[in-house]
Amino acid sequence: MRYALGVEYDGGGFQGWQGLGPSGPPTVQAALERALSAVADQAITVSCAGRTDAGVHAQCQVVHFDSTATRDPRAWTLGTTGRLPPSVCVRWCVPVADDFHARFCARARRYRYLLLNRLVRPALYRHHMAWERRALDADAMHRAAQALLGENDFNAFRTVHCQAPHARRNLQDIVVRRDGETVEVEIQANAFLHHMVRNIVGSLLEVGAGAQDEGWIAQLLAGRDRTLAGPTAPPQGLVFLRPLYPPEWGLPTEVTL
Repeated sequence: MRYALGVEYDGGGFQGWQGLGPSGPPTVQAALERALSAVADQAITVSCAGRTDAGVHAQCQVVHFDSTATRDPRAWTLGTTGRLPPSVCVRWCVPVADDFHARFCARARRYRYLLLNRLVRPALYRHHMAWERRALDADAMHRAAQALLGENDFNAFRTVHCQAPHARRNLQDIVVRRDGETVEVEIQANAFLHHMVRNIVGSLLEVGAGAQDEGWIAQLLAGRDRTLAGPTAPPQGLVFLRPLYPPEWGLPTEVTL
């Protein structure tokens, strides 16, 4: 049987999603595979919808795995969660068709970046939001961000270590909003490049702080030069909200288009 899982995690204690071998630093994938293997009483490997970096969180990462073990979805969900560290849980488990793939069947991914915008750094939520002391104009950031919509070459917003064969991505939605002292950036695309969201946010912060004008984002996009863009925003403000799939896969509503 093939199963899909919805996995929630706090990435603060992990060196990202991807497993780095038995002697490597802790990763979410390694923790999940150990827990699943214990429940199945056999070795389990998982594939995810989108790998996250060290310190980045997930509200609903989707993974799939195969197993010959006879377990119902409740047993996979509760049994696996019981063997995971407190910072990771399995929210749901759904049997899926053999040709389902968590990464390749996803049609979009959605992220949220949250930061505290005030003079004093955060204490209470410091592991789950970034901090910007400069006063930010969230409306200016939102207007500037609309230049990124559509299918474009995002070379200006990917790390030099990105291994993707090309930088063309279809950015479907980007919203910047303020709620009191917090500024939130929510962004959806068919797929993302390495550090793409954090690099976009880092450049939008320069616009919000008045260091660059609103047209600068469009200029960066057209120029395709990472060295001219803003710095990479810190990881702790970023949450992978969910991937999105066509309805025929029968997954929960939160991850269905």
